[in-house]
Amino acid sequence: MRDFKRVAALIALATLPVAAPAADEVAALRAELQALRSDYDARVDALETRIKQLETATAAAADAALAMAAAPPPAPAPVREPAPAGGNATAFNPAISLILGGSFTGTSRDPADWHIAGFPPAGEEIGPGERSFNLGESELTFSASIDPYFSGVLTAAITGENEIEVEEAYFRTTSLHNGLTLKGGRFFSGFGYLNEVHAHAWDFVDQPLVYQAMFGGQYRQDGLQMKWLAPTDLFLEFGVETGNGDGYPATRLEKNGFNGATLFAHVGGDLGDYTSWRAGASWLTQKAEGREGGIPDSDGFPLFEQFTGDSDTWVVDGVLKWAPTPRRQLKVQGEYMHRRESGAIADSLGTVFADDYRNTSSGWYLQSVYQFAPRWRVGARYDSLDSSAPTYTFAPPGLLDASPDRLSLMLDWNPSEFSRLRAQYDWDDARDDGERDRIWRLQYIYGIGAHGAHKY
Repeated sequence: MRDFKRVAALIALATLPVAAPAADEVAALRAELQALRSDYDARVDALETRIKQLETATAAAADAALAMAAAPPPAPAPVREPAPAGGNATAFNPAISLILGGSFTGTSRDPADWHIAGFPPAGEEIGPGERSFNLGESELTFSASIDPYFSGVLTAAITGENEIEVEEAYFRTTSLHNGLTLKGGRFFSGFGYLNEVHAHAWDFVDQPLVYQAMFGGQYRQDGLQMKWLAPTDLFLEFGVETGNGDGYPATRLEKNGFNGATLFAHVGGDLGDYTSWRAGASWLTQKAEGREGGIPDSDGFPLFEQFTGDSDTWVVDGVLKWAPTPRRQLKVQGEYMHRRESGAIADSLGTVFADDYRNTSSGWYLQSVYQFAPRWRVGARYDSLDSSAPTYTFAPPGLLDASPDRLSLMLDWNPSEFSRLRAQYDWDDARDDGERDRIWRLQYIYGIGAHGAHKY
């Protein structure tokens, strides 16, 4: 009997630790349930309060709307006179940019008698420029959106001879549909590749010889241009222009309307991840009346003084860019031009002595620029021209073809995108006397203010 009591006591002692924890867990669960109930009640009360506030605000807004509808319309505001000019500094705020440029030139021949062999003077021939220090052409550009339909650009060129001329001044549409853009005013023609590029963005100090011989520099139109960009993955651009003809090789005609037309097309795309390309073809057809300047003979004297007739120019251009890294980039570019002219030639008094004049001329250049370091570039360019002997009644015998050419080397340093220092050396065999001219130039270019992206 005593042994049984001892066993029962031991069982009771063993069950005490189990029963105590069970009771504590039940109490904890009840406390947690109560906390959840309190939190739920608080959230329900908050939601009901927000609903009442929204209902009150909606009713107030409806009452206010009914009251405004019933009230008489307010009196019109008084008309204010326009603010005087300068009263608001932000009323007219175009983007303004300024390009400063200059150079130092050294030549082995006198630059005053420079002339391209076999070609008539194309307006104002550029040539190597004067010796020693020269203030280059500075460009002051204003550009802005006019309204939702048009934008405007004005570029004034300030020369080192203290002259100011309007380089470009045009409006351009911004809201035509289907990739169409209309431009009107004065602008660089869109034919070829380099003609539209401003001088401060050239890869060399000067333009290729073919531009100087055939257009006297950059060709500008005073007229209209229409471009169409095709909605395709491949870049396709087509354009047409017409103007008053006031630019070599054409002349302003003594009548209403336009003089000639320019048609051009460009196509481009990508070759892999690092290479892109663009090619184009253009045609310019123009008329000249009493255009001054004739092709020189073997002694350097002009065969005639005035030309009246038709001038047709074909242009083929191409550019290839390779940029595997931002530090290394290669650009290869070239253009070929071919011109055919026919008409009548006259003396200085306008007396026609041949009405069957025919002449063809051509020229091309090929250049390559390689960026071998983040701020350094090196480049080479070769220019070549061909002026065939003209044909016409009573043409003097012994007229020979002229094939002037030139080789240029360039090295430039670009501390930033707003500054450039350049050195260039030319072996110039383009003179009409056949003697070589060695030309070296140092150039600086600085950009100030807002400036848009350059052409591809």
